[in-house]
Amino acid sequence: MELGKRIKDYRASLNWNQDELAEKMFVSRQTISNWENEKSYPDIQSLLLLSTLFDVSIDQLVKGDVEKMQKIINEQDVNQMKFYGKAMLLGILILALTFGPLYLLIGLLSLIPMGVLILVTFYFAMKLGKLQKENDVSTYKEIVSFMNGKTLDEATKQQEIGKRPYQTAIITIASGLIAGVVSFAVVFVCKNYFGL
Repeated sequence: MELGKRIKDYRASLNWNQDELAEKMFVSRQTISNWENEKSYPDIQSLLLLSTLFDVSIDQLVKGDVEKMQKIINEQDVNQMKFYGKAMLLGILILALTFGPLYLLIGLLSLIPMGVLILVTFYFAMKLGKLQKENDVSTYKEIVSFMNGKTLDEATKQQEIGKRPYQTAIITIASGLIAGVVSFAVVFVCKNYFGL
């Protein structure tokens, strides 16, 4: 993205060093350095303040970067979310299909590989949750919406946030019930048809 170079150029044109800009932006010098080196991207409030300090429009400041941000949202974040979601579901499916037969074959020792699989599945679930909550994803979406002349409806956003605990609980309970039914069915088939 070219925003980092623009921030650096506008800062230099005003003869400010990174410390001076950081003081005016109410951020650390490291934050300014990260923006200029494209290690991070300013949030919408910072972009507004930068445009005011540099006396340029936001469009001039982020020109050309909006399309790149949209691409990042659509490709990187969505692909990672899909990967973590699929990995988590695969872990749950493997647990559901193998717990019963493994328990019948090796008894309580089956808890060891199942415990490892549960931890791996939990890891992917945590990564998925963390990705969903990361500020950068939200910030990029707000910037893209803003640049497209749209605003995020705060009431809708709050409604969705309010639904999350219930959705999480329902999904967890449903997943547990489905895994239990599948495990029971696999154990039933193994006992009655394979004599395990």
